[in-house]
Amino acid sequence: MTERGNNALWRDRTLLKIGPSQLHWDGNGLTIDIDEKAAVIPRAVRGRIRVTPEVLGQRRFRLDPQGRHVWEPLAPRSRVDVAFSDPDIAWSGHGYFDANHGSEPLEDGFADWQWSRAHLKGGDTAVIYEGKLRSGNDFGMALRIGRDGNAEVCEMPHGVVLPRTGWAIDRLTRADSAAAARVRATWEDTPFYSRTALSSRMFGEDVHAVHESLSLDRFRSPIVQWMLPWRMPRRN
Repeated sequence: MTERGNNALWRDRTLLKIGPSQLHWDGNGLTIDIDEKAAVIPRAVRGRIRVTPEVLGQRRFRLDPQGRHVWEPLAPRSRVDVAFSDPDIAWSGHGYFDANHGSEPLEDGFADWQWSRAHLKGGDTAVIYEGKLRSGNDFGMALRIGRDGNAEVCEMPHGVVLPRTGWAIDRLTRADSAAAARVRATWEDTPFYSRTALSSRMFGEDVHAVHESLSLDRFRSPIVQWMLPWRMPRRN
């Protein structure tokens, strides 16, 4: 993927274009058309992702007392259909779609965060979001989002320390007991971010969960900032 300048950006109420790629909302679902060059080896990445919400979130959440950072679980449960020509892959399954936005860079507001999501029987979605603000204060919430999109705030489950990533990023999740979660696969392992598949137990159910760890302290370090253009080239 690439980071691009203002002249490569265009949007209206239903369409967002970033260079040759775009996202389009048609009222029933989100179509993501990708036409990019991979890094570090510059090979083509072309394809389409269709995200069809099965549940639409009804709330947004402030992550800090001043409200500088807002998180929205826009579609806590969705149907996802993927069809790529480069590389030649296709699959369908269930997914999740959220958004963060705010009035300052993430690294100015947070030191780190941990997030996880699991789909429960009956159509509910469990979401855990926690971390440390740049001020040093902790934040966190455990949510059970129903099929109507309403989010019930629940007691935070037990903390479970997971093995560190290959880049030595700390991973923490929540489960019904301290021994109820384990790493199934590490999908993404970078100097400041990881995405992990877990086997866990949440709200009394055995689940497959998706988990992410983000270190903004690591992200803002000069050496990582120097490395980023090699992994994510800048283009005007």
